[in-house]
Amino acid sequence: MKISKLLASLAVLSVLSGCSTLPRSGPYRSDLLDMGTEHPDVAVVELDAPAVAVLAAIRPPSLSDSFGDYRPPGEQRIGIGDSVQITVWEAGPGGLFSSPVVDRESAGSRTAVIPEQTVARDGAITVPFAGRVHVAGRTPPEVERAIVARLADKAIDPQALVSVTRNVSNVVTLVGDGGPGARVPLSVRGDRLLDVVASAGGLHSAVQDIVVVLARDGRTQRVPLQTVLDKPEEDVFLRPGDVVTLVHDPLTFTAMGATGRSGVVPFETIGLTLEEALGHAGGLLDDRADPAGLFVVRYEPQAVAQQLPQVRGVPAQAGMVPIVYHLNMRQPESLFLAHRFPMRNKDVLYVSNAPITDLQKVLNLVNLLVSPAVTGVQVNSVVK
Repeated sequence: MKISKLLASLAVLSVLSGCSTLPRSGPYRSDLLDMGTEHPDVAVVELDAPAVAVLAAIRPPSLSDSFGDYRPPGEQRIGIGDSVQITVWEAGPGGLFSSPVVDRESAGSRTAVIPEQTVARDGAITVPFAGRVHVAGRTPPEVERAIVARLADKAIDPQALVSVTRNVSNVVTLVGDGGPGARVPLSVRGDRLLDVVASAGGLHSAVQDIVVVLARDGRTQRVPLQTVLDKPEEDVFLRPGDVVTLVHDPLTFTAMGATGRSGVVPFETIGLTLEEALGHAGGLLDDRADPAGLFVVRYEPQAVAQQLPQVRGVPAQAGMVPIVYHLNMRQPESLFLAHRFPMRNKDVLYVSNAPITDLQKVLNLVNLLVSPAVTGVQVNSVVK
């Protein structure tokens, strides 16, 4: 028995000396909480009621906030590259556009159709007897009046009709892996984002996996397509020259540590909260999790981080501040805070192991090391 006790003591000492090398799923709660002092470029924020109120009040990226919902003008203007066709009428025979034989002997107006032309880089087209007429930036009625003014002293009471047969300047470019690429002409009544997507043939991927990127006048904004479907104000009117990119980029967060489901977890809904994220991740493991060690790790925009007192003085990295949010799930009010805390795309949800977990590992290792030795000593004593 003395030998078995000695072996057990040696085993415990050897295991305790190597406790730092025991396998574990990540840092302890204390390790992450100490980051605020050990790493001045990382902020640690306690998720109390004021902090959650600040984060819950922040509006997510919005197309309507970025670009407005301006309706298009009542008439489209002709642009360079458009194709136009002109029809000219005269009040009687014997004019510029009359046939020299037939039309002189017949009454009534005379019509001449000028073949389709493409608006040149100088913004003009050629009209017989009127010369080069500038049309770029003008509406068809404005061009008609300009042509009539040019022909007034040459033709018999002329009238003109301008038709845009091919419109390439009033178009929206739609690209991306979420749907077919196309150049979609805009109608005079105005077309919203979903109108253009439908005109181009719809989607090739699930709606919840698509992010819309709208580029206009050197500015861009990204929003999930599901947001456009859920909020009518996000279905903004598009303008000529807009570029719409449909990106296959599912909203996800990463669950790590003592959760029931570790790995990359899809949102499955817009406006996911921390409470819902915990449910998607399988909750906390009873035999491993430290309820006081729930963390959300993310890079927060500097404008958002500046509203949190704990983040003041932490330098931004390319406009983003690394933040570790901490929530103590041992406190009953944490359930309400988790219900209001919004998750963001690519967040990391981490639940630390309870310290007792390592003690259990030590005891298991001691049992593995001591049991064979004790058994051998007992067998040897019986044989003797």
